[in-house]
This record gives sequence, C-alpha cells and structure tokens, in this order.
Amino acid sequence: MSRKWIHIPHIEGLASRQAHADLPPGTVEREIGKDGFFGPATQMIHPRPPTGWTSWEGPLRPRAFDCMQLQADGASPWAATTLLHNAHCRLRFWRLAANMDHLARNADGDELLFVHAGRGELYCDYGHLTIEAGDYVLLPRGTMWRLDVLEALQLLLIEASNGSYQLPDKGLVGEQAIFDPAMLDLPRIDEAFKAQAARVGDSRVVIKRRNLLSTVTYPYNPLDALGWHGTLHPVRINVRDLRPLSSHRYHLPPSAHTTFVAPGFVVCTFAPRPFETDPGAIKVPFFHSNDDFDEVIFYHSGDFFSRDHIHPGMVTLHPAGFTHGPHPKALSRMHVQPKPMTDEYAVMIDAREALEVADAATVVEWAGYHQSWHQS
Repeated sequence: MSRKWIHIPHIEGLASRQAHADLPPGTVEREIGKDGFFGPATQMIHPRPPTGWTSWEGPLRPRAFDCMQLQADGASPWAATTLLHNAHCRLRFWRLAANMDHLARNADGDELLFVHAGRGELYCDYGHLTIEAGDYVLLPRGTMWRLDVLEALQLLLIEASNGSYQLPDKGLVGEQAIFDPAMLDLPRIDEAFKAQAARVGDSRVVIKRRNLLSTVTYPYNPLDALGWHGTLHPVRINVRDLRPLSSHRYHLPPSAHTTFVAPGFVVCTFAPRPFETDPGAIKVPFFHSNDDFDEVIFYHSGDFFSRDHIHPGMVTLHPAGFTHGPHPKALSRMHVQPKPMTDEYAVMIDAREALEVADAATVVEWAGYHQSWHQS
C-alpha cells in the first residue's frame, strides 16, 4: 500500500511566510521536523529561546564529552575507546603513537576513519595512501589494513555496523556539488606498497566480528597484491576539499552538508562557508526539535560559532526528543555576524535509532553541558 505524509501548508497566528527569515521583531524560531530535515516541518514562533529551562532530570539531557581526556592509546583500532553506539553505528576514538605491528580487518561493517590530528601511511589490500589531519578514509568491510605513524595520530572511527557507506543523492545541484567524485583518492600499488609487501616473517591479522576478536597468522605478508580492478575500494577525501552549499538569503539545514550515508545514519561535514547576507535571514542554526534522529557532533578545528565552551576534540550528543539550538552568545548575533564566514570544521552524525553512551565516555563528560545555554 502506498502512503504519503499529511501535507496541508498552513499559517496560524504570528508567523513569517518564509522559514528561517523575516521573523517578527523580538521573536525566535523553532522548527519541528520529520526525517531529519527531509520530511514535513513546521516553524514555531516564540517570544523567548526554547532552551530556557531552569533544571533537567532524566537521561534525555544534552551531553558533551572531551575526547582529549580519554585514555584512548593503543596499538590497534580494536583498542580504541567506544563513545556511542547502536545497532547500526559505533563511534570510537583512537590515539596511535607508533606503527601498528599487525593488520586489522573489520568484519562487522564498513569503517570510516576521520583523522583529527597527525600524519601516517595507510597500507591495505588495495595499496598505499598517505593520510593527514582532516582526511576521511573509507575502508569497505573486510579490508585488511594497517598504519605507520609519521606524526602521532588521533582518529575518530565511525563504523557502519552490518552496513555500507554510500554517497548522498545530491539531487538538483548535481553530482559535482559539495565535492566532485573525481576528488576521491584511491590507494595505489606504488613503490612504498611494493616495499612493504616484501617484508619477511610472520604477519598477524586481527579480525573483529560481532565485536569479538580473532587472530589469523600468516608466514608472509598478505598485503602483497600485484594489481586489481573493480569498483569496490577504499577512498579518501580531505575536509579542505569540500565546497559546502550555501545561500545568502536562507540558512540551510545540516542535511545540506551530508557527506556519506549508511543504513540508519548519515555523516555530515561542517566546513567554512559565507554567512547569510540578507538582512532578514537568520545567521545561526535555528532552534529545532529533530525528533527522529539523535544528533552527534565531533568538533575538529576552528571557532565553533554556535557553541560556547567547546574546543577541538569534543563530542556533543543531542538525543531526539528535545529542542536545542544556538547558545546565548551565538543567538545575540542571529541577524548580524562580525565576520563574513564561519571558521569551523566538524563531523556530524545523525542516527535514527537511539545511541547508547559507553561507560568510558561518561568518565570524560562535561556534566554541566545542559546548563551551558544559560552561560554567556
């Protein structure tokens, strides 16, 4: 049976005709939406910010975690610290100070590495890639890989559990919008790969399946491919190569910045972009109730203009079911910004099913984050 949303556009009481612009003087806007900004939405007009709570009880509160305080060092990605997880997505944070002495293989799902800091050499079934801060590296499920460290690495690992990553449908703006697929780099069977393939001695492959580890030992290095052809392979792109969509008359929702999609969640990237210049357009993220998704942001670098007291390496979690939006300092610049562009890089994960907070994350939690909307 086919079905469709109940869709009757209507304006009631005091409201603007255009969302996110020309708000009645002295008011703020709150959006209620379905399907994470993709479905029907309503913009409520309020006389005061809808984040003006005085107390909070229960597990739904907004939360923030400082990955820089984690004890996340380890010689293997399987030693990375789990932060958040559900049946479709697992977020881990990992520090690697020295070369891996084994190969890793994720049999639970595709692995997306985001390099927060450092530089390294990645060797995998398909060849060799040099990686650095700001890189996304997508490793298909079952890929064998290891890292050599050039500068100590810090990585956010985003597993598509029992699923695969794809590119978003870019619709009317075309396939070359945000980034041209031609910008994706692939591993190469270059001289560096050939040199490592010639290593002698035993090689261990540590495989994760159902979050349990198995180790397979070879009397040679199994990263010894002579060549390959096909359409399944790792890819890399740096956030500096993204060209975010923007509108000078309308604040675009986070969905406009979708970079990768997977079953049950999406990955978006916030990169520097011009502020809206239309006098009536709001120039900060609008207050919203994203009631179908848990929202997670990993702050990579820059000045996070919509959040106070947040520094690179922190993670925020806004569970579905409550209204959130800009902090007071950002809200004071809702119509006029002091500079022409944003200056931030951040990774956003929107998960349809509720995310569980791992015990290790609670150790580095900023317990007062839910009160930060009252701080100037």
